Amino acid sequence: MVFTELTTNPPRIIPIDGRPYISRRIGQWAGDSIGRWEGDTLVVETRNFNEKRRYRGATEEMTVVERFTRVADDRIRYEFTVEDPNTWMRPWSAEVPMVATEGPLFEYACHEGNHDIRHILEIYRNLERQAAARAAEESK
Repeated sequence: MVFTELTTNPPRIIPIDGRPYISRRIGQWAGDSIGRWEGDTLVVETRNFNEKRRYRGATEEMTVVERFTRVADDRIRYEFTVEDPNTWMRPWSAEVPMVATEGPLFEYACHEGNHDIRHILEIYRNLERQAAARAAEESK
């Protein structure tokens, strides 16, 4: 499963059991993803995107191939290639490092009247001020 921050899509459940893709007539918002292992790299190929969610004018022929490779205990190299012969002259690719983060993760959502994030930030700013005051006191 891949669950990305700042997304309006549900988590992507990616089967790795060799099953076939669903029918092309069933376009999903995040596409239909199938995974496989190539050595230590998880390769995920996605197709059958919803026609209303075509990236930059891409057609139903668009496919995205993602590669997730652990390169350190706290790091994954994420690469992806987008291909659509009806939209681009050749496939194009990008690479984004993924690094582990410390601390709590908070849901990213826009909720009218949600004041929780404000309170969370107030608490952390207060803790930061207290730590700075202690450090200043100790350096005297």
